[in-house]
Amino acid sequence: MPRFRPHRRDNHLTLGNPSEARTASTDNYLLTKPQFTLSYNCSTGTANWVSWHLSKAWKGSATRQDNFRPDGALPTGCYRVTKDDYTGSGFDRGHLCPSDDRDASQEDNSATFLMTNIIPQSPDLNRETWRVLEEYCRNLVDQGNELYIIAGAYGKGGSGSEGTRNTLADGKVTVPAKCWKIIVVLPEGGNDLKRINSSTRLIAVDMPNRQSVNNGKYWYDYRVSIDAIEQATGFDFLSQLSTGLQSQLESKVDAERIQ
Repeated sequence: MPRFRPHRRDNHLTLGNPSEARTASTDNYLLTKPQFTLSYNCSTGTANWVSWHLSKAWKGSATRQDNFRPDGALPTGCYRVTKDDYTGSGFDRGHLCPSDDRDASQEDNSATFLMTNIIPQSPDLNRETWRVLEEYCRNLVDQGNELYIIAGAYGKGGSGSEGTRNTLADGKVTVPAKCWKIIVVLPEGGNDLKRINSSTRLIAVDMPNRQSVNNGKYWYDYRVSIDAIEQATGFDFLSQLSTGLQSQLESKVDAERIQ
């Protein structure tokens, strides 16, 4: 009989640091938390990317904390965005690492409400297209998979319920034009890097941050290659894999039929 293996919480940067974030740069500032790891950009007031592992070990029954707040871990001189900076803007406080991906404890859930994990999202994107993809990811975990997920945004200018805006908070927070996400899907197991091969399923999406995002389209209509997101952002994903395997995986567009 196979040996029992409890669900694990694995390293959020198992697949690499997409922008080589460090604490030396305030526009590529590395923040490492138990619940996720991110690169923060003090100039835009948002994360460049957030990376997290998702397995059943992260799931539970903790209630949603809704305690949006500034992140005290940011360096001196970096503006600390508050929840009020979004008030009345027509944009939602959109999670990158979702609240429902971190409900094993109140502490885990609370971490997702740090404003470093939040971006201005069109309400239709945040509440529909983006949300449904988040739920799809959790369904994959329920089916016996573990995921490595990286999400972020780029560009400037989106449309919210009050019209189009480029910035919030007197220019301290940039409204992104696009929101992207990369998902690596693996059956639960160990030695995750060694188990990734040319047949591993990868999902990448690139969605407009606009109220029109749902007009006749679903999240899977926005699937692209990882190469396309790398070209748009300048980041290097899956850098811990061999260059040959990276090339194979990053050029694909997920074509699995979505029920």
